[in-house]
Parts: sequence; structure tokens; C-alpha cells
Amino acid sequence: MQKQLRREQLLDVALSIVRERGADELTLGNLALRAGVSRPVAYEHFTTRAGLLIALYQRLEDSYVRTLKDALAAAPRDLEAIAAVMSASYFNCLADLGPEALAISAALQGSGEMAKQQQRMMDEYVAIMGAALRPFIAPPGESLRILCVGLLGAAEAIARDVQASRTSQAAAVQALTSLIAKGVGDRRQR
Repeated sequence: MQKQLRREQLLDVALSIVRERGADELTLGNLALRAGVSRPVAYEHFTTRAGLLIALYQRLEDSYVRTLKDALAAAPRDLEAIAAVMSASYFNCLADLGPEALAISAALQGSGEMAKQQQRMMDEYVAIMGAALRPFIAPPGESLRILCVGLLGAAEAIARDVQASRTSQAAAVQALTSLIAKGVGDRRQR
């Protein structure tokens, strides 16, 4: 099997292990056994358990970024529509990823590699949000980047409430849409 195809197969199996048995059960040995490959094959692709978890997390994040970019490209060019698309994409992705993403993230807490990965993701999200919101803010500058960081922080806090079943997904989308539109609208008035 081609190396990239094998890697994708291993990531599929890894996600199924996390889904069925939890992130604590995801080891390179368990992955190799379940995928029907030797341990050296699993180690060749991921080197460490943290490397495997980060690769799995990156795969989930890449899916979210593609979905968000596609949705933004198709959205009408008005602030409310852009805010609604960003919000719906965020919470739809959260629902699609399910608890596996949180389990993977939790398994990596305290990892220097994960901290770097999360910073890269944050930077990418901020850049995507900033590009989508830039036409609605004059002048955009550094304040736009900081606003996007704050909006992502709010989205994460709301997501924890959704995951705890304290808030519905629809209410979360509505709240984040409002935060984005008002945050950007306030910047427009200055």
C-alpha cells in the first residue's frame, strides 16, 4: 500500500478506536494490532503516541478549515451572512467531529507539540476570519486580528456549553452570529 494511503487508513482506524474505546486506548501498539500491520509500520508513520494524536487532530481540523472556506466562498457578501456562515460552520463542525475531537485534545493537554499545533490552528482561523471580515472594518489593522482572537475564544466557551448539553446548537449559532456581527459593527462605527 502507498505510504499516504496507509497513513490515511491508520488514521481511520485510530479515529474508530477513539470513538469506540476512548483516547486512552489509542496507542501505537493498539493501532497496529487493529489495523493489521506491524508495530514498526505504525511507528514509522507517527513515531510517538503524541505524534499520532496530533496527526489525528490535524486531520479533523483540516476538514473544518475546508468546510469553513467553502461555506465562506459561497456566502453572500454581507456582514450578517458572513457571521452566520462562520457560526454555523463552527458548530456544525463541532457536531460532526463529535466528542472524539475533545477526547483527542484532552489526551494531549500539557504536550508542547499540542500547544504548537493549537497556536498554528488559532493563527489559521484568525487569518480566515480576518479575511472574511476585513471588508466590513475600516481600517482593519491589528484590531481585526485581536477581535478574531476574542471571537474564537467566545466560540470555544460556547462550544463547551453545547458539549455539556447546557446550550443547543441552534442557540450557540445564533449567539456567535450576534457576537461577530456586533463586534464587527462596533468597529465600523469608529
